[in-house]
Amino acid sequence: MEFEALKNALISAAKDAGIEQYEIYYMESAESSATTFQHELKGISSARSGGICFRCIIDGKMGYASTELFETEEMAELVNRAATAATLLETQDEVFIWGGSPSYRSPKAPAAGTEMSQLTASALALAEAAYAADPRVCDGTEATAVADEITIRLLNSTGLDLANQVRINAAVIEAIVGNDEYKQVAFDLAPSLADSDLKALAEKTVHSACAMLGAECVETGKYNIVFSPKQARNILSTFSAVFSAKNAQQGLSLLAGKEGEVIAAPCVTIIDDPAHPNSAAHTHFDAEGVATSRKNVVENGVLKTLLHNLQTAAKAGVETTANASKGSYAAPVGISPYCFCIEAGDRTFDALLAEAGDGIYVTEMKGFHAGADPTTGDFSIECAGFRITDGKLGAPLKSFTVAGNFFSLLKEISAISDTVEVGFSGMFTCFGSPALLVPAMSVAGK
Repeated sequence: MEFEALKNALISAAKDAGIEQYEIYYMESAESSATTFQHELKGISSARSGGICFRCIIDGKMGYASTELFETEEMAELVNRAATAATLLETQDEVFIWGGSPSYRSPKAPAAGTEMSQLTASALALAEAAYAADPRVCDGTEATAVADEITIRLLNSTGLDLANQVRINAAVIEAIVGNDEYKQVAFDLAPSLADSDLKALAEKTVHSACAMLGAECVETGKYNIVFSPKQARNILSTFSAVFSAKNAQQGLSLLAGKEGEVIAAPCVTIIDDPAHPNSAAHTHFDAEGVATSRKNVVENGVLKTLLHNLQTAAKAGVETTANASKGSYAAPVGISPYCFCIEAGDRTFDALLAEAGDGIYVTEMKGFHAGADPTTGDFSIECAGFRITDGKLGAPLKSFTVAGNFFSLLKEISAISDTVEVGFSGMFTCFGSPALLVPAMSVAGK
C-alpha cells in the first residue's frame, strides 16, 4: 500500500479515537551488495524493510506503537495499541509533539540509484585493483560494493509534514598480503564507487598491509603518540555517548553539568554538522521534526553544549540541539550526533611527526568493545603502528597496548593535523578527525 493511503488511514483512525496530538513516523530502507572472494563473485544480496511508528499524547503521556504490516485495518489497530500504551505508562517526564521550526534547510538531492550490475562490476574492479597493487596480495582478499537507500516521512497533528531520502554507496576491501609463513591483513572503505576511488582505495589498503610486514615489538614505557585520523575518530566514536544529555541526566556521563567548563585542550574544537560536505547522509530535520543545524559542541576546549532532544532540553531548561534520533522506525526517540568531528588544526602531518620527535604512530586499534568504558572514559586497547624516530616514520610495530582515559586525553592533545578524515555513515551518524598528538602516553609492550 502507498504511504499516502496509510497516512490517511492513520489520521482517520486517530480522529475516530478522539486523539488530538499524534505523530506518524515512516521509514523504509533498501540495501544491496555484491561481494567477491579472490578474483570471483562470491555472492549478491538485496533486502528491503520498513515500517510505521505512531506516537500519541493522552493525558500527558506518550504512547508508542509500530508495525510492518501495511494494511488499512492494521492502521486502526496501530492507533489503538499506541493509545493503550499511553494509559499504562507511569513516567512523569514531559512529552512533546513538535509544532515545526521557523525554517528548514532544503534537503540534499539524493544520488542516483545503483543497479546490482554496477555493484557487481565495482566489487570485481576493486578486487582486481587490489591484486594489481602488489604481488604479495594473497588469496582470501575480499571486496564488497554496497548501495543503501533510506526514505523517511514524518508528519504530525500540528500540520508538520517532512520528508528525506538519502542514497549511500560504499566500497569495502579486506586485503591479505604476505607469504606462506606470515600474512598481514588491512581493512578500509570509501563512500564511493567511482573507478578512480576504487583504485585509490585498493592501493591504499594494500600499501597499509604491506607496510606492516615484518612488524616488531616495542618496549614498555611512556611514548609520544600520534593517532591516525582513522583511529582518532574511532576513539571519538567509542566515547561519543558522553556528549548525550540523556546519558548525563541518567548519571552515565562525567560531562553532566560541565557546560561552560574547560574539558579539552585549547586546540580542540568538536562540531556536529548534519550537512557536513564529507558526510554521505544529510538530514534537515531530526526524529522529532526539529530543524537541524551545525553546532560547536566543544569550542577551543570549552564544552558549549551537550546533545539534546526535546525531552532532555526541557529537563535542562535549554533549547533542543535537534539531535533526536531513531535507530529504526520502531525504536524510541533517543539522541545521536550527525557528522561529529574534531576540527582540523594547523599542523601538516609531517610537522605533527616532527613535533612528536620520538614516539609511536598508531594506525590500528582493536577491541574497543571490551577495552573501553564509555562511562568512566578509561581504555586499554591493543594497537599496531610505526615507530617515530627523529620526527620520521620508522619500522612497523605490533601487539602493544595503549592505555589512558578519554577525558584526560582530550586535555592532553598538544597538536592537531590540518586534514580531517570522515568515516562512513551509519544511518545519519558518522565521525571524523584529523591526526592527534598526545604526549607521554602509557604503552605496554615487551
